[in-house]
Parts: sequence; C-alpha cells; structure tokens
Amino acid sequence: MGGPRRMSSALLLPFALLSLPSADAANTTTYREEIESSLRLVHAVATGATGALCVTHRYGRLRAPLHASRWDSARARADLAANFLQQLGLDTVETLMAVSQGLVMGSSPSERAVGARALAIRSDGVVNSAVAWERYGTAEPEPVKAPQIDKPPDPEYPWYVSAHESETLRSPKFMPSPPGATMEGWWTYPYYSCEAKRWLLSYTVPVSTIRSLKGVVSLDIDISSLEINQCEADSVEDSDNQIYSFHGTHKCPNETTYCEYKPIRDMNVRHEGWARGSYICRCRPGYYSTHHPEGFNGSLVEVAYQDFEENNVENWSEPYECLKCQPGCETCRGPEPCLATYNWPFRISLLVISVSCAVMTVALVIYTRHHRRVKVFRVASPVFLSITLLGCAIMYMEMAAIFPVLDRYSCIATKWTRHLGFCITYTALLMKTWRVSLTYRVKSAHKLKLTDKQLLQWMAPILLIMLVYLGTWTLSAPPDAEVITDNKGLKFKQCTYNWWDHSLAIGEILFLLWGVRVCYRVRHAESLYNEARLISIAIYNIFTVNSLMIAFHLLILPRAGPDIKYLLGFIRTQLSTSTTVLFVFLPKVLRVVRGTGDTWDSRARARGVPASSSLNGIGLVPDEPPDLYQENEELKEEVQKLAAQIEFMKIVQMEMHNRHLRPRPGGYFSSNNTAQSPMHAKTVNISMENTDWPGPV
Repeated sequence: MGGPRRMSSALLLPFALLSLPSADAANTTTYREEIESSLRLVHAVATGATGALCVTHRYGRLRAPLHASRWDSARARADLAANFLQQLGLDTVETLMAVSQGLVMGSSPSERAVGARALAIRSDGVVNSAVAWERYGTAEPEPVKAPQIDKPPDPEYPWYVSAHESETLRSPKFMPSPPGATMEGWWTYPYYSCEAKRWLLSYTVPVSTIRSLKGVVSLDIDISSLEINQCEADSVEDSDNQIYSFHGTHKCPNETTYCEYKPIRDMNVRHEGWARGSYICRCRPGYYSTHHPEGFNGSLVEVAYQDFEENNVENWSEPYECLKCQPGCETCRGPEPCLATYNWPFRISLLVISVSCAVMTVALVIYTRHHRRVKVFRVASPVFLSITLLGCAIMYMEMAAIFPVLDRYSCIATKWTRHLGFCITYTALLMKTWRVSLTYRVKSAHKLKLTDKQLLQWMAPILLIMLVYLGTWTLSAPPDAEVITDNKGLKFKQCTYNWWDHSLAIGEILFLLWGVRVCYRVRHAESLYNEARLISIAIYNIFTVNSLMIAFHLLILPRAGPDIKYLLGFIRTQLSTSTTVLFVFLPKVLRVVRGTGDTWDSRARARGVPASSSLNGIGLVPDEPPDLYQENEELKEEVQKLAAQIEFMKIVQMEMHNRHLRPRPGGYFSSNNTAQSPMHAKTVNISMENTDWPGPV
C-alpha cells in the first residue's frame, strides 16, 4: 500500500523526471545568479519591500534547495494519504476532506503541516473537487478557499504543475530529489506566500487516474524559523537549522576578512532568520581596520555588491578590506609595529670591534710563537699561551653569532663559541696556576716537575667532556630561537634557555670556584714576572664579570631590547676576554718592545725567587736546547744552599760540648735542651731537608 504506484500519464511525465540534474544547475554561473536572485527576494521580504511582488504575484519562489529530511514524518503522512485516496477513490468530497484534514493534524511540529489540500482533476485538466485546510499555531485547522471548481488550477501555485503547460521535462518549481531517496512525491523550492505572510515549503504527491479522475495531495510546511547563514558552515550540527544553499555566499573579501554569522535580531521584520547580510566581515589574523575594528556590517557589504552588479561599480570591496599588520604581528588593531627594531649601524660598530679583537688575538698567537725563545714568554709556557689566545678568539666570535636576527643555526653557533672558548681559555690558565700550586706546596728538597705535556694530558679530558656535551646537545635538542617581548611589548628573537644551559652554567660556576680556590692558595707564591698573580686576577675578573652579567640579565634588565642585549654581550666579552688578554699578555709584549724580555725579573730575584720558579714547570721548553746561563744560575743557587748548610753545621760543631764556652742556663746549647739541639737526629734531618734556607746572613 505504501509502495510506488503507477501514476497517470498526464502527471507522470513532469514528476518522474524531477530528479534528473538540471542543465541550469550544472552551470555554476547560472546557479550563482539564481542564488543572488533568491537573496534579493529574501532582502525585499525582510525589509518589507514586497509591493511589486505581492501586487503582481501571490508567491515569491526561491531557487535555493534545502535538506527536507527533517520533515520526513510529514512527507510519509502525505504519501499515506495518497495511498488512501488510491484505495478509496476521488469521487466524493468527504473523502478528500478527511484525508487532507489529517495532514494538518499531528502530535509534533515535524509531523504537522500548516496547510494541506486534496484535488480531484478531470482528464481535461479542470478541477472536479477540491478541499484545503490551514492551521495557525496550535489552533484547530480551518477550511480555507480551495482552487475553483470547473477551472484549471492556477499555474502560479508553487505546489502544482500541469503536464499540458510544462515546456520542459523538469519543472523548475520542484527541487531535485536526494540520491537514493524513496519518495512518492516531490518537494518544492522554498517560497514566500504573500497571503500567509510566511515562508513555506510544499510537498506534492500525485494520485493515479481512477475512473477518469487524477488526484493531487499537497501539504505546506512553515520554514519561517529557518535561518539564512551566508558564511561557510562550520559543522553539520551547527547548520541543521540553516539553508545549505546560502552557505558561502557572503561578500566578504576573503583575502583580508572572514565571515562570522550573526543573526540580525534588531531588525523590524517578522522572520528574523530570513535576512540577507546576517553576518559580520571580521579582519583575519594579521589584518586590521582602523575605522571598523569590530568588523564590517554584512548588510552594507551586500548592498555594495548589489550596486556593483547593477551599476558595475569599480573597487566596490575596497572600503570593506582590512589592512595588513606590520611584520611579526599575529593580531593588531592598528599600524603600530610589533617587532623590535635593530639599530644596525650600532650593532655593526660593536661587531667590527669584536672581530678586530679576534684578529688581533690571532696575530698575538703568531707574535708569541715568533718570540717563544724570549725568557718572558718561555717561562710562561708558549704552548699554553697560544691555547689561551685561541680560546679568547673563539669567545670574541660569539658577537658574530648573535649579530643577525637569531635562528637555530646562530643559536647553535652562540652556544659553541661561548662555552668552548671559555673552556679552552680558562682551562689553560688554570692548568698553569694549578702547577704553581702543586710546586708551592712541596716542602722537600726534591723539586716537583710538571711538564707542558703532562698538563696537556690533564687538560685533554676536560676539553673532551665539553665537546661531547656540546655535540650531544646539538644533535639531540639543538637550541632554537624563541620570540620574546621587550618592555614595550615589541617582539624579537632570543635563544632558548633550558636545562642544557642551566646544567652547563652550573658546571662552569663550579669550575670557576675551583679556579678561585687555586688562585687563593697561590696568592703568596712568588713567580718570575709576577705571572701567577696576573693569572689569578684574570680568574677573579671572569668570575666577577659573569656574576654581574647574570644579575643584569635576570634582575636589572630582564626585558631589555635586542640592541641592549647585544650591548650587554659586548660588554661581557670585553670585560672578561679583553681583560684576560691584557693582564696575561700586555706585560710580556711591553717587555719585548722595551728590549727587557730576556732580562730576569730583578724584583723577583731580590725577593729570593729562583730561576726555576716559572709557570712552565722546568724553566725551559722540553723540546728546546738547554740554556747554559739558566743552568749556571741554578747551580749557583744550589752551591749557595750547600755552603750555608756547611757553615751552619760548622758553627753547631764548634759550640756543642766546648769546654771553653760555658753554656747559659736554659740556652740553646745547654745540656737540658739536648732534644732541641741541632745535633739531635730529628733536628739535623729537618735542617738537611730544608731547601728554602735563604743563605748566609
């Protein structure tokens, strides 16, 4: 009973081919024009400008299909009514009335129709009998004027198509059927009823010929509660109450703005959802509008577009386009900059100074190598001096790494130049100071000798650990540049700081603390050319400078701009690296320039500093020929020590147990102080082992 039936030939032809795709619909341009025409009709109804429409016509049809599946219950009732008429016949008005009245009855809005009608049409196309019902709100349905008897149905009816009047195989009044849908009738396009003053959607079902009578059952659905959203649909759930044909028909300039659906609630219209331009054109991220920061009214944009179509106005969208934000701005409200500016002349000047210092440091390496035989360089170990200078040159190049706008590669170069240069420079200096510390602590006559080769063997593991740490850091989690803001809110890039930086910083602080401890222990040690004291001052200086710079970065200027941070990096480099170079190398260069580089330090010799008290451990470079002058000086020192010891023993032997000399009671040589006598075994051993005896007085 509910299955498809064989319809009359007069009604079958136009209805059976409604599901075929329309040639106009296949044409995108034509479809777009139909949607724009439908929007103009919606706008006319919403603004009350329906005079021309409702005077000449009673209905205003849209060419915008929609999903009618939500009214499947009402459609099924109409199909069932058509089946009843097929079974009961079309002869009596009572049958038509009973069937049509049931269509406007229902327990839910999805089942109820606001209007229904049933027609019996003769074979010549005139109405034999007709019944129509309407319902407003929750009131009972009322009979209304039906199509006139003995006359053909009005061709203007949206829900009716005559096979004799249709010029095409598909009627433009009906929507294409959904693919795979099983329906006995067809849905009309949405239309506006001037008489009912509401938007309707009708479903029409034909009834096959019974005793020379053809039937039509039709119902009307009120769709005035639907909404016209011209923006792109976000999801199926959000667009369930919207007509999908109007999605994406907004006129916002897509390059600079996006559409945001906003129903117009303040318009004095009966159906608020049915309004053209119910959206706002908001600026996309990275764009702004000075005069319309909250966006452009969609109604005004639609009017401008209509004027463009009708009058061919050029640049119609220019007033509704947003301006691009300044570089680096994700969002903005005006043309204000978001990126911090770089003072390139200032940065270039600092870079030139730093690179010049690095070049001069390399030149100083060559200078040291050239004068390695001069005593002032030889006693300070030219090998470690060259290593120190190379480390300083690497630290200077940190200013080149942080010069450009930072990225991953510049951050990697920054970490390597800073930490590797620090490790090379101050490990070399502290190795020399540590050798002085070990030599200074020896109290026996045996002279401790630590050659440069031995110190390099101690230094190599430290450098290897640093290389492994930096290499692992670079390969596993390479440092990158992050965007931060200064105190003015301007953005710039800075290298990230994480636990890799913190761990390495803690290790360097502990290393410097050990260096400070070593320098403190040799504070009273005497060395030729005052080398140990100058190195100690350099170590104290780097520890103090790093501590102050950390305080500046974290406490005093935490949100400084890129140029200030670059200046702080330059100051730190100069105060640490340049000061180290000046303290360690300037006195040596001045001695060579003055011609006193091969002269022993007279003040140190006056304080009793031996010629072997140098920072290379032995006074000579191991792979060079011996210096006869220095060997003679050392032999003279040993002879003087032996002569002083012999003289002391001679005096002791003369005064001990001499009956011609009466010892004083309690004196040094009295019998009561035998344990304190120089002849006591322990005393003699101590005197023999004392190598620091200054010599005869």
